Amino acid sequence: MEKVNLSEKFSQFHDHWSPKIVGELNGQEVRLVKFKGEFVWHHHDHEDEMFLVVNGRFRMEFRDRQVLLEPGEFIIVPRGMEHRPVADEEVQVMLFEPAATLNTGNTQGELTAAHLQRI
Repeated sequence: MEKVNLSEKFSQFHDHWSPKIVGELNGQEVRLVKFKGEFVWHHHDHEDEMFLVVNGRFRMEFRDRQVLLEPGEFIIVPRGMEHRPVADEEVQVMLFEPAATLNTGNTQGELTAAHLQRI
């Protein structure tokens, strides 16, 4: 049982769209990710995802609307809902999702992170 300092963990990596594992609980992983630009449209058949903004801002795009997220705000994307995170500037986000969740969900491509690093 050690505390986790988010600023320290975020300082350990600079790559975008590559989640890092910083903790686990009840079959869920706590992941940190930095991103900038547009991700791919995707959905997760069996998993909900929670995105908590630590620093910066981004918008979660859905086919019928957009939600702007600021520091200290989070959104839960229900399973099966197509979505795409987009950030005009770099954002730091904490994710809570089942350990088996693939970041690109039902799609595979250059942004797919099949093996996540633990930091």
